Amino acid sequence: MAGPLHGFRIIDLTTMISGPLATMTLADQGAEVIKIEHPQGGDHSRQVTGRRGGFSASFLNNNRGKRSVTLNLKDPRGVAAALKLCETADVFVQNFRPGVAGRIGLGEDAVRAVRPDIIYTSIAGFGFEGDWARKPVYDPLIQALSGLASVQGGADDARPRLVRTILPDKLTAIQTSQAITAALLARSRSGQGSHVQVSMLDTVLAFLWSSDMAGYTFVGDEAEPKKSADAQSFVELIYQTADGWMAVSAHTDSTWTGLSAAVGRPEWLDDPRFATVAAREDNKPARLELTQEALLEDTTQNWMRRLSAHDVPCAPVLTRDQVFDHPQVRANGTVIELDHPQAGRVRQTRSPARFTATPVDVPLPARRLGEDTAAVLAQAGYDAGTIATLIAEGVATDTQGSPE
Repeated sequence: MAGPLHGFRIIDLTTMISGPLATMTLADQGAEVIKIEHPQGGDHSRQVTGRRGGFSASFLNNNRGKRSVTLNLKDPRGVAAALKLCETADVFVQNFRPGVAGRIGLGEDAVRAVRPDIIYTSIAGFGFEGDWARKPVYDPLIQALSGLASVQGGADDARPRLVRTILPDKLTAIQTSQAITAALLARSRSGQGSHVQVSMLDTVLAFLWSSDMAGYTFVGDEAEPKKSADAQSFVELIYQTADGWMAVSAHTDSTWTGLSAAVGRPEWLDDPRFATVAAREDNKPARLELTQEALLEDTTQNWMRRLSAHDVPCAPVLTRDQVFDHPQVRANGTVIELDHPQAGRVRQTRSPARFTATPVDVPLPARRLGEDTAAVLAQAGYDAGTIATLIAEGVATDTQGSPE
């Protein structure tokens, strides 16, 4: 496969979303990813609903472009085989709870013993130290503990609300893929491997700090502005129109002037409550209420035309069935259709990063559980008899040529 990461090999022991999406990102960029799963059932995301041809949409959308190998890591022979694969790997990625990888024989020391310069990568929920490190974790728990649910609620004294997508999982995936690439770059200069550790909690806090923690940035001033506890009101982002919904952002002087002209409210420019950026922030409720009242007077399509004529940032709110057919999405070539051998025609997004010098190939489809076990073990030096024994005794499975 072409792409900037062509030639790098990654051993992927992750499941669910954060780890698999991270390694799929690297696979999309050309890396060879070998996904190791348990012979019985594999990654839990294979079992969820929304299925066709033996595949769930969740698994397809987070595991394309990888080779599938099954190994029972509770069996010493399975661990030995995993370590054998690590001998020729550049990256090892796991998202077990802290301490589990070491207990089963795949901790950093064991892996580095067979490949000293490997990039050993660990993904955790709450972190790697402290009382919470070994607690079970899912996305909503991170949203709660990080403050994201309070931000989404609108203010610290409002009812907290979850972001209705697994944002912490997916942010962690992006952070992990970037960190792995950075570690590979450092290794190319120093010749030394490293241990990359990424926690979901750290990732979300860093994500929030860039825009939502201004009131807590200056130490000692935390109690000063009441607005330090305020989050962006939902109506700041989404407004109702005569026939639907749209997003309008008028924060600067020029866009506020444009909004006032587009909605036919020139008197807003003479109102001292809205005379400056700071004044508009201090009088946010009144500003938003007036804007909402004005936008109810016309349709989304007409507002798009009127607001765009005054260079006011705006966009219609699309439903999920409308997104992939929007002219801009089509112009970007974001959504692609591929033929999967078992699941049939599927719709997915292409890798968002484009590389002119090392363009990526069309992504390969997600594989059946254990479809590449025999081939990968043979490449690692296992003879046919040993592979057959491992499969016969349940240490591994191979579905090449058979239905899943």
